Amino acid sequence: MEERLKLAVASLDAEGRGVARAPDGKVAFVEGALPGEIVEAELVRRKSSFDLMRTVAVLRESSARQTPRCPYFGVCGGCATQHADSRTQVAAKQRWLEDCLARIGKVSADSLLAPLYGEDWGYRHRARLSVRYVAGKGGALVGFRERRSTYVADMASCEVLPPHVSALIPRLRSLVGRLAIRERLPQIEVAVGDAAVVLVFRHLLPLNADDKALLLEFAQSSGAHVWLQPGGPDTAHPFAPADSSLAYSLPEFGIRIAFRPTDFTQVNHGVNRVLVSRAVRLLDPQPGERIGDLFCGLGNFSLPIATRGAAVVGIEASGNLVERARQNAAANGLAAHATFECEDLFANPGKVLELGPFDKLLVDPPREGAIEPMKALPRTWPRRIVYVSCDPATLARDAGLLVHAKGFRLAAAGVVNMFPHTAHVESVALFERP
Repeated sequence: MEERLKLAVASLDAEGRGVARAPDGKVAFVEGALPGEIVEAELVRRKSSFDLMRTVAVLRESSARQTPRCPYFGVCGGCATQHADSRTQVAAKQRWLEDCLARIGKVSADSLLAPLYGEDWGYRHRARLSVRYVAGKGGALVGFRERRSTYVADMASCEVLPPHVSALIPRLRSLVGRLAIRERLPQIEVAVGDAAVVLVFRHLLPLNADDKALLLEFAQSSGAHVWLQPGGPDTAHPFAPADSSLAYSLPEFGIRIAFRPTDFTQVNHGVNRVLVSRAVRLLDPQPGERIGDLFCGLGNFSLPIATRGAAVVGIEASGNLVERARQNAAANGLAAHATFECEDLFANPGKVLELGPFDKLLVDPPREGAIEPMKALPRTWPRRIVYVSCDPATLARDAGLLVHAKGFRLAAAGVVNMFPHTAHVESVALFERP
């Protein structure tokens, strides 16, 4: 029998697990447990400084506990906290952000921004579904990977995908099982726009005529757009219909942004709208100001900023994204206010100085953060930075540099619930010079 312990849970960790102390004082991370609960938990894995455990029974239940909506929760690795209500999930993310700022950056925000919420279900407009053909399980599996496993979860629906996309999973399983290349088709990427759903089939062998006929019939009967990807992301191309395209809108700013299904866009379109709105309000762009948008991508922040009359310079490492950002600027009548430069700011952080000076900066880096570009900033500009982060640890590190070495104060910070039911923490921070 596995070792079992009775534990009092104090908090949630960065992966959505309950944090408790074993009787010997050792830290235990407990899957399926919530703050304030007393649980019986079994050992999953023993480490030198902590144990990984799994809830077997809840002896004293938190009022925040709810019944997971998804029947695959606990097996599928796509979600971690469906058993907790929304406020508990967001409160844990806010605490994690504050803890990272204090512990890593040695800073604290002058004020905390109210968390940004959106829909809890059906929000996920981007997903990478794994595919595996397993004859012993009755054919093809299409879905997210199982928790702590490389196996694909045996699932027929997904509550965080839009309902019309979730409904395609059984049909995709049937389709894959009929393809000649079914054992050489590792993933299907999902991208949802305002008016279309694109499914990108990654195939490692060429399609024969029968496979193409099956994919064409699927596209016509399901209404989904089928793209094919025989190699890297740049090889993705529309198959049926041939003129497939995607776009999302930012109604507050009167903007429509076109994108390819393999381009980076925010997963949650509804929350992205309120995030952009908050970022622009915090930045407060004014006519006549020069504003830099670092890691600008398609222009998700650049173009809304440009509608306020400021001159925006977006900087992005991907040449393809820069080209689409320019096209989006032109399509929205903003080419005179928004220009874009192709530059890898990790390899050449000094490019910010070359293109400056800037009155203000919008910074939206990948998980690695933006430490090198922030190091390159002079002490004379900018006077304000709005930093959008997908990793509170690297945000905290960069915040420590900006506050302790560059003369900024952390005026405000808060979380954005971009990924409900997961431990992913999206956040936004405002830095100002005193």
